[in-house]
Order: sequence, then C-alpha cells, then structure tokens
Amino acid sequence: MIAYLVGVGVTLAPTIKANWNTAPASQFVDRIVADLPEALSWPATAFRSVRDNPGAPEKPAAPPKPGAAE
Repeated sequence: MIAYLVGVGVTLAPTIKANWNTAPASQFVDRIVADLPEALSWPATAFRSVRDNPGAPEKPAAPPKPGAAE
C-alpha cells in the first residue's frame, strides 16, 4: 500500500511542481484532479511499459583480448 501511494505521489509530482506557485488554488486542484486517474493507474502503466519493452538492450560483445587465441 505504501509503495502504491508513493507511486501516485511520484506520478503527480510534475503537476504539483509546475503549478504550486503559478496557479490559483482552484486551478491547482483542477489540474491535480485531471491527472489523478493516470496517477492512480501507475501500476498498469508500469506493467505495460515492462511488457512492451522487456529487458535492457543487449550489450555488445567485448572485443577480443590482444594475444588471445582465436
């Protein structure tokens, strides 16, 4: 549960940071409410990201050492 709430906070952080001092309270709340569905569904978004891009890119093979028998 704690990890889920941290994920929601991380997802909302850019919106909060961008609007904290620049928007009136009503607009601030409107923007948070608009981003809340996406923030609450962050586990599904993360799952799809991992599913669609499994694993890290392949590392290139190391070059052969000088003097090594081939």
